[in-house]
Amino acid sequence: MAMSSCCPPPVQWWTSVVRARTREPGLSKPRPTRRDPPGARVPRAALDRAVAAADVALTRFAGYLTKKLAPLAPELDALGEDRYQLGVREFLGIQLDLQETYAWGWEELARIQRDMVEAAARIAPGEPVPTVLATLDEDPRYQIKGAAAFRDWLQELADGTIADIDGTHFTLPAPLRRIDCRISVSEGPAVYLAPSEDLSRPGTIWWTRAAPDGLIPTWTVPGTMFHEGAPGHHLQLGTTALNTTTLNRFQRLAFELHPGHCEGWGLYAERLMDELGYFADPAHRLGMLATGQLLRAARIVLDIGLHLRLPIPKGTGFHEGERWTPELGRTFLTEHCGLGPAGFVDFEIDRYLGRPGQAIASKLGEKVWLESREAARRRDGTDFDLKQFHQQALNLGPMGLDLLHTELTRADRAD
Repeated sequence: MAMSSCCPPPVQWWTSVVRARTREPGLSKPRPTRRDPPGARVPRAALDRAVAAADVALTRFAGYLTKKLAPLAPELDALGEDRYQLGVREFLGIQLDLQETYAWGWEELARIQRDMVEAAARIAPGEPVPTVLATLDEDPRYQIKGAAAFRDWLQELADGTIADIDGTHFTLPAPLRRIDCRISVSEGPAVYLAPSEDLSRPGTIWWTRAAPDGLIPTWTVPGTMFHEGAPGHHLQLGTTALNTTTLNRFQRLAFELHPGHCEGWGLYAERLMDELGYFADPAHRLGMLATGQLLRAARIVLDIGLHLRLPIPKGTGFHEGERWTPELGRTFLTEHCGLGPAGFVDFEIDRYLGRPGQAIASKLGEKVWLESREAARRRDGTDFDLKQFHQQALNLGPMGLDLLHTELTRADRAD
């Protein structure tokens, strides 16, 4: 296909890619000579050559985007409903009424904000939520000094959670009764790495700390641990990796193709642990709401609103009646959601514009998991068994959300 006949993403998206490339120029500058650490699998010189080659390739790619493709890109960021629905089908595997989903996103955002006010009032009555959040960051009761002590605390939390839920709400096979908690001296969110196929590497949660020797706030951590660890991605992806009976190898490794299923389960795990009473400490519950739930609901509003250029409803208290633009999106994330720093806000908006439909996967996935569970509960009546539901659900493996709902609510699932 000729380049002029294709449909490249908007120019702002290409600009963001180039900006990301040039943010830290000179990756291939000479580095101090270092010896290879004992047992190193790849020599340092080989790594340096690979970095230099990647730097050259990225520089060329940035030039191609700037000189060749950007002039062909449309100025308007919004894709419109038809193209946006293609992204929804790709990332979620679901058919959506986008106007209805947009309205539901605002409702969920308001519900979460009310829950945050309620949780904050239990911690510091009369104080506004932002003040309570800032106070918790400085509260010695929710601080640990140093990465080593933090890692030990994470491991204790992970081990205790697994011991609690195994045999009650879930059935954990032996290889999944341990999560390896590790610290990376870097910046970014916590991530989960599924166990290797041969189980030589256990499921691992990597936490990033830019200042490993400093004080580390912990009041937001339990929600993230339940999302990334057990009963979240560790249970989901670990069960999938071990299921050689009903899943082929492609299915066991295909979770990246179904972010609605995968990330929806992680968010569902947070809500489940709230239902089961694991956020009895109001600080931990506020942390779950402020860091996980709030942003995922905001993404529903922003992702759909930006691409369909929808008006902001009355009663929201934010630029009512105006239509979404990237600038309004940045302001919304910064002020309405208390999100920062600025670099992360820019990344979020660029992500929405460049990958339409992907950012709503977590929240819509959670919605389908919750609705499917309630439909199964109504179907089974007094015979409904939560542990059995979870086991059946995880044994299905990754799939689109419409198919997931169909499978979980089939009449013969009650047998």
